[in-house]
Amino acid sequence: MKIAVLPGDGIGPEIVAQAVRVLNALGQKFDLEEAPVGGAAYDVAGHPLPPATLELAKKADAILFGAVGDWKYDALARELRPEQAILGLRKHLELFANFRPAICYPELTAASSLKPEIIGGLDILIVRELNGDIYFGQPRGIRTSELPLFKGAREGFDTMHYSEPEVERIGRVAFEAARKRGKKVCSVDKANVLETSQLWREVMIRISQEYPDVELSHMYVDNAAMQLVKAPKAFDVVVTGNLFGDILSDEAAMLTGSIGMLPSASLDKNNKGLYEPSHGSAPDIAGKGIANPLATILSAAMMLRYSLGMPAEADRIEKAVQKVLAQGLRTADIYTEGTQKVSTVQMGDAVVAALS
Repeated sequence: MKIAVLPGDGIGPEIVAQAVRVLNALGQKFDLEEAPVGGAAYDVAGHPLPPATLELAKKADAILFGAVGDWKYDALARELRPEQAILGLRKHLELFANFRPAICYPELTAASSLKPEIIGGLDILIVRELNGDIYFGQPRGIRTSELPLFKGAREGFDTMHYSEPEVERIGRVAFEAARKRGKKVCSVDKANVLETSQLWREVMIRISQEYPDVELSHMYVDNAAMQLVKAPKAFDVVVTGNLFGDILSDEAAMLTGSIGMLPSASLDKNNKGLYEPSHGSAPDIAGKGIANPLATILSAAMMLRYSLGMPAEADRIEKAVQKVLAQGLRTADIYTEGTQKVSTVQMGDAVVAALS
């Protein structure tokens, strides 16, 4: 089983290193090959996604990804910025389905800004479409406005669109996932304003007829943002488009106390995937040894489950993480009074020890 290891920028190398240690501690044979991506790749190859890195990702059975981005690259042309690497991988590998679980572990309820009775037992899966929407829509750009009130002024424009097949395939992914969970799907859109969302809702209703055992509901995105804070446990599986999913999944992540706890998977139609923590590269804390590696370690567990067909090993990692949390070990982002603050490496040490 070949795994492409793409650490990236900022804290990426630190957290990916701990996930690799955990994988190696399982006693299985993995073919791990590392390559630069993001700003690190631009520094050595002049592009955030060099051909060699893309070729490795295509040949691998799965990709373990860290994070990309740093303020020092902000002046680069858009097509050369580190973030284009992840967008390029999604596009070239046709990774259209993003799974972002938001789970509040019992030991971390005190780390959330919400009351324990609201957040305790939280287990949401957000399924985000990755290949369409305003992020990839054409035309886009900056031009001179022809509008009478603003004629001659510069204006930016982007295009939001979805085709029926794109909505159908992400809908089926969400319904299949719900069948293995609480059998509820909430489709989030803005159908009261957007033509794109009207089509989205029509297709979701049609697809739901193939899954009579799964309850389908609809919610406008602004209300969904409010309900995630007001009554998050009312959700089971949330399915939505690229833009709305980007925002809502980060909101859901913070419900759990720290985005440093949230893994993610981006899958193609054959379950080949890219696995990464939901958080960013955090260049402000890079090299300080305080980053939380658990989201990346849990992403590695998702990789074993979804792409490599190793659910037992995935369970071992997840149980090891739960054991470490029960022991009271915390990185700075999830630290509360009465627990023990540890470094990035020490948290990796603890998970490796717990595996045995």
